[in-house]
Amino acid sequence: MNPPLTDWRGQRVWLVGASSGIGAAIAHALHAQGAQVLVSARGAAALEAFVQAHPGAQAWPLDVTDRDAVEQATRAILAQGPLDLMVYCAGHYRSMRADAFDRDEMQRHLAINYEGALNVLNGLLPALLARGRGHVCLISSVAGFRGLPKSLAYGPTKAALTHLAENLYLDLAPQGLGVSVVHPGFVQTPLTAQNDFQMPALITPEQAAQAMLAGWSRGQFEIHFPKRFTTWMKLLRLLPYRAFFALVRRATGL
Repeated sequence: MNPPLTDWRGQRVWLVGASSGIGAAIAHALHAQGAQVLVSARGAAALEAFVQAHPGAQAWPLDVTDRDAVEQATRAILAQGPLDLMVYCAGHYRSMRADAFDRDEMQRHLAINYEGALNVLNGLLPALLARGRGHVCLISSVAGFRGLPKSLAYGPTKAALTHLAENLYLDLAPQGLGVSVVHPGFVQTPLTAQNDFQMPALITPEQAAQAMLAGWSRGQFEIHFPKRFTTWMKLLRLLPYRAFFALVRRATGL
């Protein structure tokens, strides 16, 4: 569905949200494959540590919720040369249920998980379209497939990100551009560390990065992992609501 990405030597890659977790792991993996890696996140110290350990990499500290800062960074990065891949890895997660509804926290999820991606795309898409080459990857989650307990704030933003990727593919693929969306299951990251339940099929960020590399090499639009978990989550989308709600309540006790 996409032009396969197999040879990373000399490819210019911008990872937004790469100070830890999946973002940091894929940045390391792409650097090892010969890509020129640009890493962004709010944590400047973590970015500088990455650059010191990965010669040729660049650190671009950035708050994705700051539209002006994102615009300036995008313009400066593109002024250095075209981008071959942008991966939006920035994410925010706090467990929430309706009896503890917090509008400010809901808005924070929206600002980082979804609107931040829009801020990056606003400056990047015109350059990609003008060049007729490049790839956009959005990291969503299986939590966006259907409503789940404790995911009142997080799930809707990931559902929006998946929907955004689908629309981008429809518009950009005919222009020669690649678009992919990543649906991870449970990955050992600072975000999932706050979960107070046993996470099935938990994998490492390094395993997630290898799955993403494999998906890009096959030209996939959707990359999901680990399949022993995500396949079941995909099947849940086929259930009628009565069966879906009953199954989730029985499985989670919530």
